[in-house]
Amino acid sequence: GLRQGLQLSLSNCARLEVVPFTRQAKFELITSEASYIHSLSVAVGHFLGSAELSECLGVQDKQWLFSKLPEVKSTSERFLQDLEQRLEADVLRFSVCDIVLLHCPAFRRVYLPYVTNQAYQERTYQRLLLENPKFPGILARLEESPVCQRLPLTSFLILPFQRITRLKMLVENILKRTAQGSEDEDVATKAFNALKELVQECNASVQSMKRTEELIHLSKKIHFEGKIFPLISQARWLVRHGELTELAPLPAAPPAKLKLSSKAVYLHLFNDCLLLSRRKELGKFAVFVHAKMAELQVKDLSLKLQGIPGHVFLLQLLHGPHAKHQFLLRARTESEKQRWISAMCPSSSQEEKEVFSEGQDHPQVQCVRTYKALQPDELTLEKTDILAVRTQTSDGWLEGVRLADGEKGWVPQAYVEEISSLSARLRNLRENKRITSATSKLGEPPP
Repeated sequence: GLRQGLQLSLSNCARLEVVPFTRQAKFELITSEASYIHSLSVAVGHFLGSAELSECLGVQDKQWLFSKLPEVKSTSERFLQDLEQRLEADVLRFSVCDIVLLHCPAFRRVYLPYVTNQAYQERTYQRLLLENPKFPGILARLEESPVCQRLPLTSFLILPFQRITRLKMLVENILKRTAQGSEDEDVATKAFNALKELVQECNASVQSMKRTEELIHLSKKIHFEGKIFPLISQARWLVRHGELTELAPLPAAPPAKLKLSSKAVYLHLFNDCLLLSRRKELGKFAVFVHAKMAELQVKDLSLKLQGIPGHVFLLQLLHGPHAKHQFLLRARTESEKQRWISAMCPSSSQEEKEVFSEGQDHPQVQCVRTYKALQPDELTLEKTDILAVRTQTSDGWLEGVRLADGEKGWVPQAYVEEISSLSARLRNLRENKRITSATSKLGEPPP
């Protein structure tokens, strides 16, 4: 079976003086799929198959917790079987991208519903821990088994989301090492594109569910003074929220001795509007001013204002050419201030394109530790993701654009390493341009 095929192939490779990078990338795809299926087998056999766990869960809770995990496993097993047969047929000159492409419709059928269910999965898990008296004890006993290798159930449940993203990266790796203009490049491009679209669809589905639930939750807490403002909209989502200090000059103080009053103001910034409110009891917010995104103007003042300590910026809400309202706002840290400024003044598509231009050498960093976004303006990173850096702050944050998909966001600098080599940075841009142009050719009519 698979193990014999892999042992045969690796021993053959050991006899060769050089193993081409392309073949290494293909081997990695196959070996990692085998490892992934082993972990899925633990999730399905050990956890889902536990009679004790089944007895303490209702049918609906079991469905929300495990979703289509058995279908994900059987789909992956069929995929691995096809890869194994191809490998055994010709160890030295085997291809995998056509098999990936063939299985993409099946991946979509199981991965999309599994990943979309993620919000219910997380909520069900937390609720069972708190409300089902038997669940924590049974789960702890199951997790202690050597077959789990000290990993909790949650590590196994998130595997499909991680796998479909990794599969895309593995195919991208093969594509980068495939001869330009070859038939192999054409198939690898199609496979990469199909996986890229599936990952985007999965992300969009998860995001859409979370955004809608977040708006419903917020609409119960946000109150508008004397105005009707329909907050819930399919086209609206929360970009950033948080409390800042509003500074205002005290009228009694002489001009030479500037004295400022300070009070807390809470900001909810959506993709299309900004709400300024005061916190009320029971976690509610009373909105006193709101404006459309196009009416916002922001000026960074920290370097210009003498005698005002802290990370200060001026927010103006325009009405025509004039400022209707203006607020002097202070953030707690430099990164918090820069993140507010960046969120209120999103960069243009032209500026975004510049970070991908081969002629423009922007600083680049590579992810060295997986990072999960905690705020809407942050970027979730997988190991080896490469970012073109737009902004860096003195307190350990940076804003970057991921080369692979153009997604922009903030990440802690502790999770990335600077790519100091100019040739490496230029190579990353060239590879990115190659994949972008190969992918864009797919949509063109044949000559």
